[in-house]
Amino acid sequence: MNTAVAGFSKLTKEEKINWIAKEYFFNPEEGISTIKQYWNSDTKLQQLHDDFVENTISNFYLPMGIAPNFLINGKYYSVPMVIEESSVVAAAAKSAKYWSTRGGFKATVLNTEKIGQVHFMFFGEALKLEHFFNKIKPMLIASTESITANMQKRGGGITSLELRNKTSELDNYFQLHATFETKDSMGANFINSCLEQLAKTVKEEAYNYPDFNEVEKNITIVMSILSNYVPNCVVRAEVSCKVDELAENLPTSRQGRIENPSEFAEKLVQAVRIAEIEPFRAVTHNKGIMNGVDAVVLATGNDFRAVEAGVHAYASRNGTYASLSHANIDNGIFTFWMEIPLALGTVGGLTSLHPLVKIALEILEKPSAQELMQIVAVTGLAQNFAALRSLTTTGIQEGHMKMHINNILNQYQTTVDERKMIKNHFENNTISHSAVVTFIENLRK
Repeated sequence: MNTAVAGFSKLTKEEKINWIAKEYFFNPEEGISTIKQYWNSDTKLQQLHDDFVENTISNFYLPMGIAPNFLINGKYYSVPMVIEESSVVAAAAKSAKYWSTRGGFKATVLNTEKIGQVHFMFFGEALKLEHFFNKIKPMLIASTESITANMQKRGGGITSLELRNKTSELDNYFQLHATFETKDSMGANFINSCLEQLAKTVKEEAYNYPDFNEVEKNITIVMSILSNYVPNCVVRAEVSCKVDELAENLPTSRQGRIENPSEFAEKLVQAVRIAEIEPFRAVTHNKGIMNGVDAVVLATGNDFRAVEAGVHAYASRNGTYASLSHANIDNGIFTFWMEIPLALGTVGGLTSLHPLVKIALEILEKPSAQELMQIVAVTGLAQNFAALRSLTTTGIQEGHMKMHINNILNQYQTTVDERKMIKNHFENNTISHSAVVTFIENLRK
């Protein structure tokens, strides 16, 4: 493509696809066929999907799997997970079953506070601004009542509002720092609407404030926006048992089997401590946690990008990026836990629109936002345990490649008979992409 396209958003869906095919596809007919192959035959449902984002041309599918046997606070859950990576769902399910016979997972919501800020520039004396803020603070809260009325009926709303002086970091920069309780809603639209009203009221009241000179009256609102960093919207997930109880009997498989529980516990604790002090390891360590977290967040129609940003900021809160999870052995008791920030919702947004999100929430028995926080955190911890267990026993690749082999077989369009021979061969041979491909090529000669 050598030129820009004008009015793309105004084209019909068919016109968009035809333009893309003409500009980019070596085989336009095949490209168009592939795009349309993923359209839903139910036109009403397809229109619903089309309306989720702009310039829609098709649907991009990801697998939705189930990890059963999660015992959380004495209740069993089957957890829906949406993810494209091999072995994640299997690993979560394996950890869930393992811990279900050792007391299960314990989860506690520590706090549910969410944050929003009005960022503005004030060209005057900070003390005068403080007096102004203290005087109009009740007016600021009152100005949002039409927005907060329904939320207040459910026990939510604005929980605090303060003026923050940030001029030591940026000249003339101040904030209105607000905290919110949004109950079962994630609350992004609610928070942003409140903030924009607060900004409007501040500007209007400043203009009419008699103690401000002409320069001080002209407060410059830079932006009003919620924060995805929610260090006070935190959930704790943990498992624990006697070290001896970590042992297991798996007569049909030795993969990842914990034969020496004391040695296993010590190695796992050391693996976690390495992730606590070594950022290069911590990033991969936490990525494994987010494999579980994101998969459930996505399945339940929540914003996994916001969760990712907030969680990784939390992992850096002490000045160095570090492990989110922790482990210790105390008086013969092994404990594995983590605390992570999760701003989630079970009402509003896609939760009431996407059919599969509704199904996911039904499978979870229509949890509250706090219950969903617990389920998501536990899934992340389970995923982390599974990864550490593999790393400290057989190594991560053995189990992963056994799952990944299906992707290779699909890529080479193997037949049922070929699949059987290939899988039989690699039961006792090391799996790698090149080894599988070579075997397929030799098989077909």
